[in-house]
Amino acid sequence: MFLTMRTLWAMVPSIVVVVLLPRPALLAAWTGVVTLLVAADVAATPSTRHLSAQRRTARAIRLGASTTSTVTVTNSGPRAVTLSLRDAWPPSAGASKEYGDLTVPAGQHRQHVTTLTPWRRGYRQAGPLTVRSTGPLGLAGRQTSLQAEATLRVLPAFSSRRHLASRQARLREMDGRSAVITRGEGTEFDSLRGYVVGDDARSIDWRSSARRSEVVVRTWRPERDRRVLVLLSTGRTSAVRLGDEPRLDLQIEAALLLAALASHAGDRVEVAALDSAVRLQVRGESGPALMSTLANGLAPVEARLVEPNWPLMASVARSSLSQRALVVVLAALDGAGADAGMLQALSALAHQHTVVLASATDPSLEELRARRDDTEAVYTASAAEMDLIEHDAVRRYLHRAGVVVVEASGSRLAPDLADTYLDLKIAGRL
Repeated sequence: MFLTMRTLWAMVPSIVVVVLLPRPALLAAWTGVVTLLVAADVAATPSTRHLSAQRRTARAIRLGASTTSTVTVTNSGPRAVTLSLRDAWPPSAGASKEYGDLTVPAGQHRQHVTTLTPWRRGYRQAGPLTVRSTGPLGLAGRQTSLQAEATLRVLPAFSSRRHLASRQARLREMDGRSAVITRGEGTEFDSLRGYVVGDDARSIDWRSSARRSEVVVRTWRPERDRRVLVLLSTGRTSAVRLGDEPRLDLQIEAALLLAALASHAGDRVEVAALDSAVRLQVRGESGPALMSTLANGLAPVEARLVEPNWPLMASVARSSLSQRALVVVLAALDGAGADAGMLQALSALAHQHTVVLASATDPSLEELRARRDDTEAVYTASAAEMDLIEHDAVRRYLHRAGVVVVEASGSRLAPDLADTYLDLKIAGRL
């Protein structure tokens, strides 16, 4: 049962009576009349016990996309019911038009549509469907909550997909399927073709040229079927917001673009997300199945306010790889907060594998360093300057240890990491 604003307005005359004619009997009589009217209104309201509901929504959508939640209310009772309803979803589901009015005749059903535009990854669980049936006097009515379970899986946005086509075109150039042939040290011999202006003279095959009576050059292609292991840190530094997005979301975007590109290049890709424990591990997949498994697996992954376990990360790499491979670590590279365990683990891995550390940078540090408005701003700028100096020292240490460092702000991290992968592939370092 619930009361409407009409009941409140119906009690207003009783306040006037108390002020002008302070007689308890009059107040009690007026309150009694209103109470009887409310009771009669509730009794005349069609029962909500005969109502049932079902929700229908998409299984999964990309972050930032929109979908609909369709609620079907069925009335199995003998009377028509006029309802006000609320299709409840958590705030992060971005529900709009969640309130509505329905008139459901006896033995029939009606639908209400809610638009969902989620702004967070993960699983969004629908709440109860609340329905109200108001009496003929509009003073009160019956209210109930109908169970209609629904779960919406919000996948990573993968907005960096727009960079994939240009990187795939570069791959085709590297593979020799276009007019541009690229050679790198350690790449595999592909075929011979006629010399054209602009070819590297070092690629001329003089023996074959003598036999064919024409100048021919060797074409090369990057090695295929190499191992690429992506280690995604979900520790406390991944929870930091850089602009409008958490650092973890930027790292996930970079991991998805790299996985799509490496899989297209014929390499075997594995992905692990971990902090103090392994949260996700994807292996043994390729092509579309790899991207689907990654998107579904990374959807509920959240940053945790714990320190990353770098020995665990190195252990996962060693147990997953039996030969030299490309190990990509997506984690924050901080100056003052640089973890000695991270430096030791990456340096040790660099002796056995090609290691890339990809870090999303914080643009606010440069802004803080540039401010000189007052004394407090000067001290803040000094602290930012010190952090950047330490940051540069850590970068140089990793470079000397053989670790390739990729740093970029915001959405540039994903394409820059993809370019680094292609550069390593051209150089034959995979």
